Amino acid sequence: MSGPERRCVGCGRKRPQRELVRFVVRDGALRPGAREPGRGAYTCRSLACFERAVAQRAFSRTLRANVKVDSALARLYTERING
Repeated sequence: MSGPERRCVGCGRKRPQRELVRFVVRDGALRPGAREPGRGAYTCRSLACFERAVAQRAFSRTLRANVKVDSALARLYTERING
């Protein structure tokens, strides 16, 4: 058994949940939240998918809330690649 699959809100591809980055909304702001309760939105571990999701307002649609996206969240992707 390979585990649950989720869909990336940026590119739309299905992947195993462990291969994706999960986000939640807290106090109107987007936060990374692998273990946070509530509705989540997932992206591939690709900066391009994250940027596409932001540009298409996919986080707001998926999380069913107006979401403020801090540009510093992009560091999650560059730090994982470089670090």
